[in-house]
Amino acid sequence: MRLSINWLSEFVKTGLRADELAHILTMAGLEVEGTEALEDDTILQVNVTPNRGDCLSVLGIARELAALTGAPLTMPPSDVTDIRLIEQVGTALLRVEIADEELCPRYMGRVIKNVRMGQSPEWMSKRLQAHDIRPINNVVDVTNYVLLELGHPLHAFDLEALKGGVIRVDAAKNVSLDFKTLDGIERKLPPDACVIADARDVVALGGIMGGLYTEVQETTRNIFLEAAWFNPRSIRKTSKLLGLSSESSYRFERGADIEIIPTALDRAAYLMKEIAGGVPSGVVDAYPRKFRPVAIAVSPKKINGLLGTDIPKKEMADIFRRLGFPLEETEDAILLKTPSWRLDMEREADAAEEVARIYGYGRIPTLMPCSTLSAEGFSAKYTFIRHVKETMRKSGFHEAINYSFMNPLMLDILSLSPEDERRKTMHIMNPLRQEESFLRTALAPSLLENLKHNVSRGVREMALFEAGKIFISKGEGELPTEIMKLGGLLLREKIYRLWKGGGDDFYRVKGVLEDLMNELFIREGMYSFVPSTEPFLHPGKSADILIGERRVGFMGVLSPVVKEALDLKIKEEPLIFELDLDVLFELLPPPPEYTPIPRFQESQRDIAIVLDESIPAASVLKTIKEYPSELIENVLLFDLYRGEKIPSGKKSLAFNIRYRAKDRTLTDLEVEMLHTALVNHILKETSGSLR
Repeated sequence: MRLSINWLSEFVKTGLRADELAHILTMAGLEVEGTEALEDDTILQVNVTPNRGDCLSVLGIARELAALTGAPLTMPPSDVTDIRLIEQVGTALLRVEIADEELCPRYMGRVIKNVRMGQSPEWMSKRLQAHDIRPINNVVDVTNYVLLELGHPLHAFDLEALKGGVIRVDAAKNVSLDFKTLDGIERKLPPDACVIADARDVVALGGIMGGLYTEVQETTRNIFLEAAWFNPRSIRKTSKLLGLSSESSYRFERGADIEIIPTALDRAAYLMKEIAGGVPSGVVDAYPRKFRPVAIAVSPKKINGLLGTDIPKKEMADIFRRLGFPLEETEDAILLKTPSWRLDMEREADAAEEVARIYGYGRIPTLMPCSTLSAEGFSAKYTFIRHVKETMRKSGFHEAINYSFMNPLMLDILSLSPEDERRKTMHIMNPLRQEESFLRTALAPSLLENLKHNVSRGVREMALFEAGKIFISKGEGELPTEIMKLGGLLLREKIYRLWKGGGDDFYRVKGVLEDLMNELFIREGMYSFVPSTEPFLHPGKSADILIGERRVGFMGVLSPVVKEALDLKIKEEPLIFELDLDVLFELLPPPPEYTPIPRFQESQRDIAIVLDESIPAASVLKTIKEYPSELIENVLLFDLYRGEKIPSGKKSLAFNIRYRAKDRTLTDLEVEMLHTALVNHILKETSGSLR
C-alpha cells in the first residue's frame, strides 16, 4: 500500500523523517519496502499483512504511529451536525431493507442533492494519483479519497436511476444472476453473492463493484451515497469466482470497520458539500446485528512469561489504551474489549503480540532457552520399535512410509470375510482422495499399493517394510483401537544369476523373521510356524507365526487370485508378512543372562525319522526340546526329504542333536543311552519310524 507522509502528518504529527518513520513501522510489523520522493512529499510503500485490514488506510497507519510514539491522533473534519439522523424506517428519500443479515449486517445511506459534477480540486487529484488511483470526477473521487483516508469503501449511485424508492440487500439468487458491472461486462453471478438491488433489478455487486446503469455521470444532479459492511468470506468467495477485484473488495475481504461507517459517510458528505456544492440529507441506518466487542482477559504475568520480559502491568495497560482498546484493570489482570477495527484480536496470545510490537522487539532481552533435561531416555516401547526397524534394515529391507488410509475395495480384493476384525473400518470425513477414504485396518493394502505402483513402472525387485498403526473401529462415537504393526513385502526377479543361493523366497522371508526373533531374544522353541488360513495367501506357501499359543502374525506368498485382481502381470511370486508389535512387545522374554563359554566337549548325534506329512517339523522340534534332560544343548533340522523309498503321504526329517554337560565330559555310553531314550520318545510321540 502506498502512503503519503504529508497526508499522514494531518492525522499524527511525530516530527520524524521519512527514514525514521519507515524504521518504526517496520519494527512494529508493518514492513516499509521502499520510499519514493514526490515533489514536496514522500511516499512509503507499506507491506500490510492480510490480518491487518485496519492498516489499509491513512487513519490505520496513523493509529499505529500514535500508539508507537505517544503523539495525539487528530481526525479530519466531517462536521455535518446540522443534518438530522433518520432511523431505520424514517422519512428518508430511500428505504433500506436487509434481506440477508449474514451477508450485510449494516447498511447506511444518504441522499446528496444538487451536486455540481466536475473535476476535483488539484490537491485531491494529486493525492489520488500519488496512491495509484485515477481521478474521474469530484463525486467518485471523494468516495476513493475517503477509502484511502479512513479505509472504508463507499459507493455513489445516480439517484434518478434507482427505481421504486427502495434499496434491498440480498443474495443474487433472490434477485437476478445477470448483472452488468461498471466496466461494461455482463456477468453471471454466483447464487450466494451479495447484491444491492432497487425495486426492479440488481444495481451493485455488494462490496466489489457498482452497476453500469446507475453510475454517476456528468448529467447527475442527485446521488445516493452508500456505506455498508459486507461479510468478508462472501466478498472473498465472490471476487475469486468472478475473477473481479477492486480497492473495495480488497478491504472488505480483509475485514472493514463496521463502527466507522457513520464517520466515513459524514466525511464524504462534508467533502462533497465543500467541492461539489451538494446538499446532504439525513442518513438511513439499517443495523440489525449490532457489533459486539470480543472480551479478552489478559494476565500480565503470563504475557511476561511468554515474551521473556518484566513489563509492569501499568505499562501494559498504557500500551492497550494507546492502541484504542477499552479496558478495565483488576488486581492481577487486564480485561480488554477489542475495538471494531481490530477483527484480528481474538485471544490472549494476540494481546501478547500487541504488547511485544508496541513495547519494541529490540527491547525484549535475548536469552538462551532453558529446559529441564530428563535422564529417563527413551521408553521401552520406543526402543523396541526402533530395534525392530534397525533389524529389518540390516536384513536388506527398505522402510516405506505410507498414509494411514486405505481403499475399502482392497478388503474385498483380499477376500476377507464379513466377520473378520479388519472389516471394522472407520470412514474419514474429509479424505484426501475418495479412493483412500477409510483408516487402514491392516498394513497389507498399503504395501500392495506400493507393489502395484512399482511393478507398473518396471521394478521387479523390492524388499519393503513398514512399522505403523492400524485402526479397528469400536463403533460410532468411539475412538478406534490403535494397534502397532510391522508389515513387509518381498519381490525378487526370476533371472539367471552368477551365484545361486538363498533357495525359495518363502524361506528367505522365514529366515528374516527368525533373525528378528533372535534379535529380540525370542529363541527357537518359543515360537513356531504353522499353516495359515489367511484367504489372500497361497494355501501351500503360507504360515501363521505363534509365540506359545498366541498368534502374532502371518507370512506367505500372495495368492494367485489376489495377484490377478491387482492386475500384476508378473511371473514372480510376491511375499508378504505382518506382525503385531504390541503383542510381540508384551511377550518379550526377560533380558538374557550371561552364559560362560563351555569348558567341556560336546557330543553330536543325527537322527532321520519318517512320519506323516501332516506333522509339522516345528512340533517335532518342540518334542525334542521339551524332553526332560539338561544334557540336550541344541537341536537343528537339517534335511527334509520326500521321494524314493519314502511311502506316499510320508516325509523324512533329519535332526542334528548336540549333547553337553556343564561339569564334565560325557562318555559315549552316557550319550548313547540318552540318545536311544530320546529317539524312542520321539517315535512314540510322532508314531514315526527310523529311516
